[in-house]
This record gives sequence, C-alpha cells and structure tokens, in this order.
Amino acid sequence: MKRFLRLLVVLLALCIATPLLGVAAGQTGKTVHVKGYTKKDGTKVAAHDRKAPEPKATKAAKTPKPPAATTASAAVARDAKGNIQRSDAARHAFARQTGFPNGRPGYVIDHVVPLACGGADAPSNMQWQSVAAAKAKDKVERIGCK
Repeated sequence: MKRFLRLLVVLLALCIATPLLGVAAGQTGKTVHVKGYTKKDGTKVAAHDRKAPEPKATKAAKTPKPPAATTASAAVARDAKGNIQRSDAARHAFARQTGFPNGRPGYVIDHVVPLACGGADAPSNMQWQSVAAAKAKDKVERIGCK
C-alpha cells in the first residue's frame, strides 16, 4: 500500500510539474493535432501533434511612404475621363507607313514602349499586334508602369 501511495504522489507531482517546466523552457504547453496529408511531390506525412503557433505581436503603425518622384505617366496629357490622349495623326502615319492605311483586320496598333511608361506617341514606337496579344501585354504593362 505504501508503494502505491508513493507512486501516486510521484505521478501527481510529475503531472503538475511537467506543464510548469514547459513554461519555464519557453513552451506554452499547447499542441495542435495535424491530420495526415500528402505533399505535392507525393510524400505522405503521418498524423502528428505539433507546437501551437504563437500569437503574432502587433506591428507598429506603418509610416506612409513619401510620394515618389514625378513619373513619365504623370506628365502624359490626359482627357476628361483620365485616359491618355493619343495622337490620331501619328497613328494614321504609322498605318500608312506599314501599308495598311485603313487598318488591319484582327490587329490593333500598339505602342512598343507604353505611353504610361514614358514611350513616345510616334510611328517609330508603334507596332501591329493581334487583339489577344495586345490584351495580354496590356495586363502586364499596367502592373509594371503604375
């Protein structure tokens, strides 16, 4: 009977001391169960317990960035809706130079260096581009130039 009581006291002491030791070691003692899963490369990971994520510290308020220097897009003339104004004369000159004065079916006139990025609105900066290719290029240009 004495052995049983000693064993019980030791077990109780361990149950109480274990979480306290974890806190002293910097652990919160909380765990999260992770279900088994398969990685993209086909490797299987068995279910396991891991340390719970620690709460993120609140970040200090971000200081606003100073306004950037005047870019070429700010210097471009714009219409009442905010769109960049294009020169009809330059567009017609390019179309005549390339042999398609009335346009080219399935194609649009595109600027090699975009006007928003400081490109010239001149025939030397223009090219014929398919409608689909122009749409794809416009998406990329808008990200890089604004």
